Amino acid sequence: MAKIELEANRVPYPMPCSLIGADVNGKPNFLAVAWFTMANPTPPYVLAAMNKAHYTNKGVKENRAFSINIPSADLARQLDYCGLVTGFKTDKSKVFETFYGKLKNAPMIQECPVNVECRLVQTVDLPKEELFIGEIVAVYVEEGCLSEGVPDLRKINPILLLQGQRRYVGIGADIGPAWEMGKDWEPA
Repeated sequence: MAKIELEANRVPYPMPCSLIGADVNGKPNFLAVAWFTMANPTPPYVLAAMNKAHYTNKGVKENRAFSINIPSADLARQLDYCGLVTGFKTDKSKVFETFYGKLKNAPMIQECPVNVECRLVQTVDLPKEELFIGEIVAVYVEEGCLSEGVPDLRKINPILLLQGQRRYVGIGADIGPAWEMGKDWEPA
């Protein structure tokens, strides 16, 4: 089958959605962000890419802390809302019930099944984005979303963004064990 070249910014992979939390001017603020990933195993670092114009960035830089909150599919409307409205004009502190962990300045969302508390270690300036690299201080997971002590994505039911299609989707069927199913495979 023939391949068609697309625009460079049209990478079609699914991205997990999060709500990045930061205190801004003394209030919790949350921003929908799908551009985040693990960046280092030890110490555990995460990276979040956020447009420079976002209100939340101010709080991340001032407090040198942020949270990554993973919403389940039943929070899709609230997630989308937090990406559509700006904290410059809208107080988003009442959208969710919030709590604080070890850092005391990285608001987390009670309704989200997974919360990751991060201390900012570095900011990388790009033409339109700021990359926030955070060291994970603590991870909190709803007890009902664990299987044998490990977070279970089927129970978390995260939201994935298909950016090019402007759609939110859920996770699909289990394919197989990572770092194992290819062990006995050989090319023909």
